[in-house]
Amino acid sequence: MIPLIALIAAVAQPGAPGRVATVADGQGFAGMVLLAEGGKVMLEQGFGLKSATARKRARQPTDFLASDRWRWASATKQIIATMAMQDVAAGRLVLDAPITRYLPGFRGPTGSRITVRLLLGHESGLPDSNANDGAAFRPGFRGSLDPLSGLCAGPVRDQPGASFHYDNCDYLVAGRLLEAVNRQPLASLLATRIARPLGMASVAWAGPHVTAAGEGPINLAAYGSAAALTGTLRDLWRFDQALVDGKLLPKAQRDIMWAGKPGNGFAALGQWAFRVNLRGCKDEVLLIERRGAIGGVQVRNYILPERNIVLIAMTNRDTIDFGELWQGSGLGHMLLSAAACEVDA
Repeated sequence: MIPLIALIAAVAQPGAPGRVATVADGQGFAGMVLLAEGGKVMLEQGFGLKSATARKRARQPTDFLASDRWRWASATKQIIATMAMQDVAAGRLVLDAPITRYLPGFRGPTGSRITVRLLLGHESGLPDSNANDGAAFRPGFRGSLDPLSGLCAGPVRDQPGASFHYDNCDYLVAGRLLEAVNRQPLASLLATRIARPLGMASVAWAGPHVTAAGEGPINLAAYGSAAALTGTLRDLWRFDQALVDGKLLPKAQRDIMWAGKPGNGFAALGQWAFRVNLRGCKDEVLLIERRGAIGGVQVRNYILPERNIVLIAMTNRDTIDFGELWQGSGLGHMLLSAAACEVDA
């Protein structure tokens, strides 16, 4: 039975926005959801309460606000990959060149055999940054966080190109590569190429130590170019929309970045790209997916480029299960079906 508040939301916001709001509220989602279609934001709404221990009363307004800044977590990698492909388009970076061409100071033993493409596609074989239960990303870590000589330059996990292994080291090194190629700090590069041109005023790099309710201590700054960006949902949508509209990359480089490899679970460069069956849609839909999580915060950034639809959901509950889209069920699948397929998901 659909709660009264969900029915009210559906009536107030007909069509896809109403359907998405109904799903989010009916599934007990806590956080913010943004839906855009055709380059226009159709829904930007909070659900539930920020406190995981508070009980929401009927008709009680949410305290999640559109102005809230969130950890973008690994959606940061999507932005780093885009800036790398901008350098490819400009001829400053060659995808199949070894990273040591640009980072001669990299001390890892296989650097001369790791190409930029392998790095961006998590096929580098670099050390696992989450070793020792992710100690590198907590205050008090005694090792070196320098990706070129410390954290990511030790004994390798595998040989370059031998396997896919998702890890932050790839994008920590990629951030330093962008700085070397462009001879400017990453923060400046992000501001001049993406944030300022797109009006992404909320975007910032996370500070060092953060402890949220229910979380252990986290050194957010240690995630750097792999996961340390923060901002509002609308600013993340501005980035997504610029990608869809071709404002950030030529089509040729965007197509390369969005080419999911079946053998790697359809991982592309900085994101996942695959076709998915959504409930109520006649044909499969091309999906660009970027997810992330740090501490209790989860991020889902969905782009349906052929439909010009963007759906973003962020929650501060690590207990919320979005499911796997390829399995055809779960909250993520329900939200996307409601957004794109004109059915009650």
